[in-house]
Amino acid sequence: MGAHSLIFCMFATLTCLSLESPPNCDEVRKVFLQRQIGPVQSLPDKPRKGNDLQVCTSRNLTCCTKKMEERYQVAARRDIQNLLQMSSSPLKFLISRNVAVFQDTFENVMLQAENYTSSVLLSTYRDMATEASGAVSELFTDISLFVLGSELSVDELVQRFFDALFPLVYNRLINPGLAPISRAYAECVRSARRNLAAPFGGAPAQLAAQVGRAAVPARVFLQALHLAVEVINTTDHLQLSRECKRGLLKMSYCPHCQGLTQSRPCMGYCLNVLRGCLASLAEVDAHWLEFVRSLEELSGRMQGTQDLEQVLLGAHALVQEAVAHAQKNGPRLSTQVHRICGHPSRGEAETGSAQMGGGGRDSIPLRASPRDIDTSLANRRKEFINSLRLYRTFYGGLADQLCMSELASGDGLACWNGADVVKSYTLRVVGNGIKAQTVNPEVKVKGLDPVINQIIDKLKHINQLLQGKSIPKFGTLDEIETGSGDREGRYSGDCDDEDGCWGSGNGDIKRTVQRVSKLTPEKTNSHRHHHTKTEDFENGASAGSRVGTLGACLALIWTCALTVLSW
Repeated sequence: MGAHSLIFCMFATLTCLSLESPPNCDEVRKVFLQRQIGPVQSLPDKPRKGNDLQVCTSRNLTCCTKKMEERYQVAARRDIQNLLQMSSSPLKFLISRNVAVFQDTFENVMLQAENYTSSVLLSTYRDMATEASGAVSELFTDISLFVLGSELSVDELVQRFFDALFPLVYNRLINPGLAPISRAYAECVRSARRNLAAPFGGAPAQLAAQVGRAAVPARVFLQALHLAVEVINTTDHLQLSRECKRGLLKMSYCPHCQGLTQSRPCMGYCLNVLRGCLASLAEVDAHWLEFVRSLEELSGRMQGTQDLEQVLLGAHALVQEAVAHAQKNGPRLSTQVHRICGHPSRGEAETGSAQMGGGGRDSIPLRASPRDIDTSLANRRKEFINSLRLYRTFYGGLADQLCMSELASGDGLACWNGADVVKSYTLRVVGNGIKAQTVNPEVKVKGLDPVINQIIDKLKHINQLLQGKSIPKFGTLDEIETGSGDREGRYSGDCDDEDGCWGSGNGDIKRTVQRVSKLTPEKTNSHRHHHTKTEDFENGASAGSRVGTLGACLALIWTCALTVLSW
C-alpha cells in the first residue's frame, strides 16, 4: 500500500510539473510569425531548457532561445513607441493643423490689409498710389516676416516704408512738376526724410507702436505652437533605458516563452513598468499644463490694441493721415528739402497730366473683400484653445492611459505578473514621476532624462514669454530653438542609449486613443476600466483555467507529501 502511494505521488508530481511547461511550441511559432517579430527557422519545435536566457528565465522548459529573446526585446520597444505615437497623434495633428490654419488666415489678413491701404491711396492720390504699391507691399511683407519669426525691428520696417513713401509724396503732392524728379534727387529726398521735422506727423511712430504691440504676441503665439510640436516629436521617439527595455520585454513577451501568448499583464504590474519607463515624461506634466494655461491667457489678451488683425486692417487710416499731413505742410517741407538736396532736378516730361486727388472713394471701389468674422484670427484661436484644453494633463496620465486602454488585463481576469499567471498583482504600485520610482519593484530609474530636461527648459522659457514676463524690445525676441526636422540629429546622437535618452522625429498619425483619467497609487486596485473585446474574456478564462489547474496540482502534491511522511 505504501509503495503504491509513493508511486502515485511521484507520478502526480511529474504530471503537475509538466503542466507548467508548454506541451509544444506551435502557438509560440504562430504568434511569432503573425507579429513579424523575426524569422521562424531557428525557433525550437518543442520546449527546451532556457539556461541561456537573461530576462525570460524560468525553472520550467521554455519555447524561447537567446536569439528569440533579443527579437522580443526589439518588438517590445517597437510596440511602446508605436503606442506613444498613436496616443499623441491627435494632439500633434491638432497643433500642426492649426499652425497651418493660422498662417493661412494670417496671410489672408495681410493681403486684405495691403489691399485696403492701396485702395485708399488709389482713391485719394491716384497716380502716387500706383507708384507706392511696391512700398505698401514691402511693408506688409516685412510685418508678416516678423510675425513668422524673422529678426526684424518693427520700428525700422515702418520707418523704411515712410522713407520710400516720402519721395513720391514730394514729387506728386508737395512739389509737383511736368516731369518727375530724377532718381538721384529722389534718393536724396528719401535719405533726408528722417532729418526733417515730422514730415508725416505722428503717424509713423503711432503705426510702429500699434503694429509692435499686436505683432509681438502673435509672434510668440506661433513660436509656442512650433515648440509644442517639438515637444511631442521629442517625447514620441523614446530611447529606452536598459532597465526599461528589460521591464517591457518581461511584461510583454516573456509569457510567450511559456506558451502564454494570449496573456495580458496585471494592471498594477503594467503601471509599475510604464510609470518607470515614462517617469521623465511625467515630469513634463506641470510645465505642459502651465504652457496650455499660458497660451490660453495670451490668446485672451490678443484683442483690442493687441488684435493684430484689427490693427493691420486699420493701418490704411494712419497711412492716409500721414500723407495728408505731409501735403498740408508742403511749403515748409519743400523749403527744408531744398536746404538739404537743392532745387529739384527732373527727367523727361510725362505724357498726360498728373491727377492729384482723382474722383474720390466713391468712383473707385475697394479691392479688399469683406471681413469674415467666422474665419477671423480671434475665432480661430478660440476654437484651437478650446480643443487644446482637453490635452492639458496629457503627459501626467500617459502611462495610465496606455495600460488601461491598450495593455493591461481587465478586472477579474487572470493576468501575468512577470513570473506567472495569477489572479491579482500583489506588489506595491508606485506613482508617476521620478521621485516615486525609488521604490518601483519592476523598473529602476536613474534620474531625469537629459533631453527631456532640455524640453522642460524650453517650456519654462516659452511660458515666460507667453506670460509677458520677459518679452524684450520689438524685433529682438530671445531665440528659442523651435521646429523638429533640423534638430533631430542633436537630440538623437549625443547621449547614451542605455541611460534612457530621447530623440526627436515625426510620428505618423495612425488612430485616436481615448483619453482616460489619471490613476493615483491609492486608487490603482479599485480601477473600473473594463475591456470589451471577446478575446480578453477568452484569454482570461484560459489563463484562469491554468491557474486553477496548477492550484489543484499543488494541493495534490501537498497531500501526497503528507501521506508519504505519515507512512
